[in-house]
Amino acid sequence: MKIAVLREPAVGERRVAATPETVKQFVSSGFEVEVQSNAGTAAGFADSAFAAAGAKVVPSVGLASVALLAHVRPLSVEVIKALSPGAVTVGLASPASELSATRASRDRKVTAFALELVPRISRAQSMDALTSQALVAGYRCVLEAASLFPRFFPLLMTAAGTIPPAKVLVLGAGVAGLQAIATAKRLGAKVYANDVRAASAEEVASMGGTFINLDLDAADGGGGYAKELGEDRAETQRRLLSPHVADSDILITTAAIPGRPAPRLVTAAMVAAMKPGSVIIDLAAESGGNVEGSSPGEHRIIDVDGGSVTLVGMKDAASGAPYDASRLFAKNVANLVALISVDGSFVPDFDDEVVAGACLTHDGEIRHEPSATALADLDTKSGDK
Repeated sequence: MKIAVLREPAVGERRVAATPETVKQFVSSGFEVEVQSNAGTAAGFADSAFAAAGAKVVPSVGLASVALLAHVRPLSVEVIKALSPGAVTVGLASPASELSATRASRDRKVTAFALELVPRISRAQSMDALTSQALVAGYRCVLEAASLFPRFFPLLMTAAGTIPPAKVLVLGAGVAGLQAIATAKRLGAKVYANDVRAASAEEVASMGGTFINLDLDAADGGGGYAKELGEDRAETQRRLLSPHVADSDILITTAAIPGRPAPRLVTAAMVAAMKPGSVIIDLAAESGGNVEGSSPGEHRIIDVDGGSVTLVGMKDAASGAPYDASRLFAKNVANLVALISVDGSFVPDFDDEVVAGACLTHDGEIRHEPSATALADLDTKSGDK
């Protein structure tokens, strides 16, 4: 049976869904592997390395003969329709926003596994692409901030005088936020953080940061995420955060709620109160932004009293470190493939909670209930017009 890997078509996407290491794993398990030429070039994996690992490198992949298609970004409807019924796909599917692709997978009887849906349990950690890519994104946020900040991060004591450390504030202490804390700490900054989840204080401290306690009730939403706050509670949070935002040199926001717009943590008025030269990195810009005025892929210069503040809306954050991001992502894919295959054949066991939880569509059905409901609602509205 054939596993195929395409060159990612999205502009700015530099990751690849397999590496020579995982190709060897597939081949040793009895699969034939086909990789589109230059699929890994942007990530630092040459065609020759894939060929040496046992893959067949081809100018274009014949999708009709593919048993499993590994991908990074959600597949287009056109690609899905070119697959044979019964084909398997493994990658990020963005089911909340890519309903047309979900419909196409259902109608084509494709078995689609969405890595976003992998249950957040210990046994599934090796397949958790959201976690692996968030780690990369958090690291990238700090590097982006450091490149734009007009001062040093660490405390420096020199013959010419003492340079104080930068103050970094991280809002959102999930995987990306914790990696941002750890990276900023390694660069020598004084790091502060806040999150609405109950476990956050200990997690922040474990990374060397100082937790900012706003004396608000915890808001855990399950699965390691925060739950969406009511507007009164959100306004109180912003008011209590305002002096901490104003005192920071670098603000990094990473708060996200799967399937929903990013919570608004920082208003334009809060930005206007920041010190000249400050830098804001909004990792949540692609899902609406934690910071008012942020837009994915844009650098904005905002005038404040005495100077300006730089606001960066991150886009394709994990693609900024494509080699290691691809290594991690490809292992997530390979580990899930290993779970659903035996002796070179795909035999997903839907009694397994990881397999069942990660499956978006199978045999003409949408197995992910929220996606099924959303698509039914969309079809109903379309029929009303």
